[in-house]
Amino acid sequence: MAVQTMAKALNDGLRAAMERDPKVLIMGEDVGRLGGVFRITDGLQKDFGEQRVLDTPLSESGIIGAAVGLAVRGFRPVCEIQFDGFVFPGYDQIVSQLAKLRYRSQGRVPMPVVVRIPFGGGIGAVEHHSESPESLFAHVAGLKVVACSNAADAHAMIQQAILSDDPVIFFEPKRRYWEKAEVGTDLAAAPPLHSARVVRPGSSLTIATYGPMVRTCLDAATAAVDDGHDIEVIDLRTLSPLDLGPVADSVRRTGRLVVVSEAPGESSVSSEVAARVQQECFFSLEAPVLRVTGFDTPYPPSRLEDDFLPDLDRVLDAVDRSMAW
Repeated sequence: MAVQTMAKALNDGLRAAMERDPKVLIMGEDVGRLGGVFRITDGLQKDFGEQRVLDTPLSESGIIGAAVGLAVRGFRPVCEIQFDGFVFPGYDQIVSQLAKLRYRSQGRVPMPVVVRIPFGGGIGAVEHHSESPESLFAHVAGLKVVACSNAADAHAMIQQAILSDDPVIFFEPKRRYWEKAEVGTDLAAAPPLHSARVVRPGSSLTIATYGPMVRTCLDAATAAVDDGHDIEVIDLRTLSPLDLGPVADSVRRTGRLVVVSEAPGESSVSSEVAARVQQECFFSLEAPVLRVTGFDTPYPPSRLEDDFLPDLDRVLDAVDRSMAW
């Protein structure tokens, strides 16, 4: 075990995958000599060469299209999208080709492509640099969508995603890149890629969340102890397919659920979690399922993002409202 930042854990995870399989390639804008905007691929081109760590033109559509062709030829490309808001020029290739080829070929053509996307706000960035587009991808049949929340999960999940024969959209919470945690090297001991995990046990209320909001919700659970609330926090980790078994088991014990996400609430992952838990746990609920999300507006200028993003106070307010029902 070693204490690492999430950025370093992702770097080591990519390195381990490349050492394990010579068919693993990394491609994207400035991923080579620069090591990526967030330095996630730092040093990999130097160690593995320009044939395996490719600096591409500024064309997200070209990056994804080339990755599809490489996957057809037996490679396992890992594409980096510099920022969440830059993925949309490549969205057509992702939805129209990447998500469909394995299904269309009845499984004969695997699509082992990972698309890494730094997502979410909280870093004071300019327009198009703080989006939360995960619900758009979770809605697309044929794509697997995951979101890591800490260094230990990041290290394991990136390797597991690369091993998948299905395309994986891999969301990384950019404002958590520099947070540290103990990281193990035994991939076999890590939780399965598409599984939710209880990160804090509790008995009075359940919070389901993912990505950058996991840390916020853990802080809220700690603060809520002063009010006598024992909150269970579940990191969803996988957004498609959703693993709601641990959430349902928790809600049957606590009787209450708050779903927290940075993304706007309309037609979102948080909507799906709320609907399915209400459907499966109706007779266990002591209060309506509540959601704490970003607002249904475009992401605001950076000086207003603190008012847009769910924070400790908004989460605790939802907890109080649920407990008072």
